[in-house]
Amino acid sequence: MKKIPAITVLVIFLSTVLFPVASSGLTVMEEEELAREYIKILSAQMEIIDDPLIGGYVSALGAKLVKAFPQQPFNYQFYVVRQDVYNAFAIPGGHIFIYTGLIAAMDGEEELAGILSHEISHVFCRHIAQKIERSKKINMATLAGVAAGILLGAAGGGEVASAVTLGSMAAGQSAVLANSREDEIQADQVGLEYLTQAGYNGEGLLTILNKIRAKQWFGADVVPSYLMTHPAVEDRLAYIDTFLDKHKRDKGPADAVASGLFPVVQARVMALYSDEKVALNTFAARIEHNPADPIGYYGYGLALARTGAQEKAIDAMQKALAINAFDPFSLTALGRIYFTGGQYPQALSTLQSALSIDPQNPEGIYYLGRTQLELGNPQQAAVHLETLIKRGYKGKQLQYFLAKAYGEQGNLGEAHYHMGMYHLQRRDLAKARAQLARALEESQKQERREEIDKLLKQIDEQLAAQKKQQQGRG
Repeated sequence: MKKIPAITVLVIFLSTVLFPVASSGLTVMEEEELAREYIKILSAQMEIIDDPLIGGYVSALGAKLVKAFPQQPFNYQFYVVRQDVYNAFAIPGGHIFIYTGLIAAMDGEEELAGILSHEISHVFCRHIAQKIERSKKINMATLAGVAAGILLGAAGGGEVASAVTLGSMAAGQSAVLANSREDEIQADQVGLEYLTQAGYNGEGLLTILNKIRAKQWFGADVVPSYLMTHPAVEDRLAYIDTFLDKHKRDKGPADAVASGLFPVVQARVMALYSDEKVALNTFAARIEHNPADPIGYYGYGLALARTGAQEKAIDAMQKALAINAFDPFSLTALGRIYFTGGQYPQALSTLQSALSIDPQNPEGIYYLGRTQLELGNPQQAAVHLETLIKRGYKGKQLQYFLAKAYGEQGNLGEAHYHMGMYHLQRRDLAKARAQLARALEESQKQERREEIDKLLKQIDEQLAAQKKQQQGRG
């Protein structure tokens, strides 16, 4: 019998066993507190892709869908998890996770929008919050601690302890499992309503669920995680099919699609975050089948660069550009390849050309900033990297190189601040605190000092809580 992935065990546990149904749910503040505890665990147990193009696209699409819903109290955040499985899930507080394996299996943005809308609906309907209500006698840290114990056990560190924990918590709770069917149908009902309001026709949700269902027939070892965390697929397919029959409509208007970026993002997901050999073989076969496919060459070039075959990668990108000379993504990827190969002047001119076509491309801005830094222009580097910060990008490496750019200018306040944010995102609280304390000493701007002071208080609270937990275990 195949062992269920640790993260799947966690999600099943949180969404079905631990939280019995109640007539009222958590407060928004409690839900956000619980979300913070879960994020700590999830971030430690799985790899979140730190890619501004992929993350930015999924977040933009998610924001477009959220906007179609009535106003909500949560600041939704979307994450792409690097794992080749069919899965997606939501946790309290508006945090939505989707896996690279599921994105790779999709045929277009309609399918991605359908899945995201369904997950948003779980949060909107407060399904998890309602089920947690009767467990409020257990505090948030304990809930998260139990989840962490299950993760460790399922990962092989303590199977017996994990089974005992799960068994004792689940005793007498099996009757509530039937409600998960109702939750799934309700999430589809609500999701389809607002999905169509966002400009999509709903067929994408039906097609992706059919793909997920089809995969289960290959055998128990490849049953998609999505079927474990989102049961009742057969019932859902029947409902969605009926809904679409009753709401016949043409495809949405051309501008309904968030950006038209899906093919580029999907190629990037497959080229950079799937198995290297699989990626190379997939794109090689794709361009052999269609030698005039620029996305095929784009993906092949990225996959080649990932293996260190720089000259072949450059050749692939140049072939993509021979087909579409004004493709900013192939130009940006070519600039990135030049950069990673230490060809900084070529990188500079190529990235500048890419940004002249698409000034908003986050990857182009990021690598242009890094190129300027390598060429000894830290002021220009900081300008480019700060642009991404102002747009809401918070990647760890972005913070690191921005700190370096400010350090080379002698701006120690901003250098220590961004290095502190880098360590904070790495969840190294001690180093983050040390850097932010130095930033507080060096910073001259009152607004920045107030922000740092607030961050230091939050870090001190977290460090105190960690110390208390350690003492309790001791």
